[in-house]
Amino acid sequence: MSEKSITFDSVLNVCQNQHRRIVLKMLVEEQRSLTLDELTKAILKYNHHTPPTEASEDVLKEIRVSLYQVHLPKLASEGFINYDREQEFVGPAEQLEQGQSALSTILTADPSLKTPMKL
Repeated sequence: MSEKSITFDSVLNVCQNQHRRIVLKMLVEEQRSLTLDELTKAILKYNHHTPPTEASEDVLKEIRVSLYQVHLPKLASEGFINYDREQEFVGPAEQLEQGQSALSTILTADPSLKTPMKL
């Protein structure tokens, strides 16, 4: 795969959606590959302020499907993540470092992401 240059506009584009901001925050903080389930739970906690044990199956499914079909493919196509659909693993791509400065500024400015999260 050829490396794609990360531009400021592409950082702004992917950060327009809160689910994608949460995914990027988790990857930056954890510095490891995460599962689709871990990312689903992170979005549930940050966006819905609900523990996974209290969430309905419909809400969990909605988050998971939106990640699988929309948000993770978008982040992968922009070069921010490596996404293995079959194994359901998401990892930071080398290009993520290119946008680290702008990304950090955006993630820091998001009031909904202020609370650190442990997986």
